Amino acid sequence: MENSQSGQGYLLYEVRGKVAHITLDRPQELNVLTRPMLEALGAALEQAGREPGLRVIILAGSGRAFCAGHDLKDLAGTPQAQVDDLFGYCTQVMEKVRLHPLPVIARVHGVAAAAGCQLVASCDLAVAAASARFGTSGIKAGLFCSTPMVPLSRVVPAKKALEMLLTGDLISAEQAERAGLVNKVVPDGELEQAADDLAGRIAANSPYAVRLGKQAFYRQLPKSPADAYDIGRQAMVENIVNEEGQEGISAFLEKRPPRYRD
Repeated sequence: MENSQSGQGYLLYEVRGKVAHITLDRPQELNVLTRPMLEALGAALEQAGREPGLRVIILAGSGRAFCAGHDLKDLAGTPQAQVDDLFGYCTQVMEKVRLHPLPVIARVHGVAAAAGCQLVASCDLAVAAASARFGTSGIKAGLFCSTPMVPLSRVVPAKKALEMLLTGDLISAEQAERAGLVNKVVPDGELEQAADDLAGRIAANSPYAVRLGKQAFYRQLPKSPADAYDIGRQAMVENIVNEEGQEGISAFLEKRPPRYRD
């Protein structure tokens, strides 16, 4: 399945096989998350959720940066109600990433700063170019990155997250990998292929099991071990008795490729 369209001049949306590619496309503005950009991103995520046959989303940025966060011009002298509306809507979009039925992979080059770093942390997986940099840089403009803090503190150890938040310093891709913010760092010229390879390995698996598993993963994460095991057990049983689970078991026992439905 092939499809390509512009996201109202703010992003590019393209389907390649079983993977949706969403690219923030305001390179001259370093892909900052203005309200129109957030609306375009939210709409693209919803579209990917409706497309038949899709199994993975890759989220990237065009130009020199992945995403430089919010546009400070939107925050200068802005009424409180408007600021609250912007950050409330941004939270909704970040949660659309986390709660999306499809796995979302961030493909990061250049800088992912402030809300851009928040977007990377909100994605399920992340692949970064060796030259990429990450940071919650709001503090350097007198703004503690309190909303980026939420997903960042859930994927990065507390002391490292707080260091990033308190200093605003950018960290290297290698440091981000060690901290757990990204899964893999590759040479700059290999970034697109590495993200495609990761998406392909996920897309080869049962789409039903992947969707069920992503949902169960985030449901159990904040729970006690006992409650987490209840969630895991229920998902395991549901997975096994489902026809897709039975197809996977049969294919393994019969030593043949599984035939999963889209």
